[in-house]
Amino acid sequence: MTPPSEPEPVAPTSRPVVLFDLDDTLMAHREAVAAGIVLHMRARAYRGDESDAMRRWHELEEEHYLAYLAGALTFEGQRRARAAEFARLFGEELDEHGASRWFAEYFERYRESWALHDDVAPALDALAARLPGVRFGIITNGELEYQSAKIARLALGGRVEHVVASGAVGVAKPDSAIFAVALDRFRATAPVSAAAYVGDRLHTDAVGAANAGLVGVWLNRRGESPSPEDAAAARAAGVLEVRGLGELADLLGARWS
Repeated sequence: MTPPSEPEPVAPTSRPVVLFDLDDTLMAHREAVAAGIVLHMRARAYRGDESDAMRRWHELEEEHYLAYLAGALTFEGQRRARAAEFARLFGEELDEHGASRWFAEYFERYRESWALHDDVAPALDALAARLPGVRFGIITNGELEYQSAKIARLALGGRVEHVVASGAVGVAKPDSAIFAVALDRFRATAPVSAAAYVGDRLHTDAVGAANAGLVGVWLNRRGESPSPEDAAAARAAGVLEVRGLGELADLLGARWS
């Protein structure tokens, strides 16, 4: 008697992938930073206009974090530099040890303020309904351990399949290589039928993703006007723009129908 033949393995079904930036796209980072620095100012008895202080702290974050991404500062070094320069505005001089301790105290207040934007959970649900089998991931410029702590605290882990952090892979957005790394991780288990990346920074996120072959989506929550150069680059790359994550399901559903 001839034994029954083994069934042919079924190839995985091709599925769409939607990738997101983390800070100021999924997580309300700017709001957490503002709340954290005000609480820290009060704890250290700094006197001054809190609105001006929030704006200056945001500027320092942009300046020194970009220096870290460019390799000019270590991750801890950019934290110390921010802390020292901000404290100096209020007459406090910090050595390296003091700056690290200052930032650690601020960070606890910042972490207490971590929260998702209100539109995140409804948008993920709508995408799952409109794009059956859709898979979600995150690409972030930063250290994997630090960003993973946010993802865990925000309870995103169960919905996000892969997290790609520049600190772990050695390349940062807008370099096309980091988008390729992310897609390769998804393709390792199933073909990718289409891919989009959503982020709040036009050049770094949306144009970078589009130049890497994904659908680049700029999340412009505040209705900002880009520079002429960025606007031209976005047009050339075919970047799409949304004011909130709630627009994604219809936008991508129509694009990929």
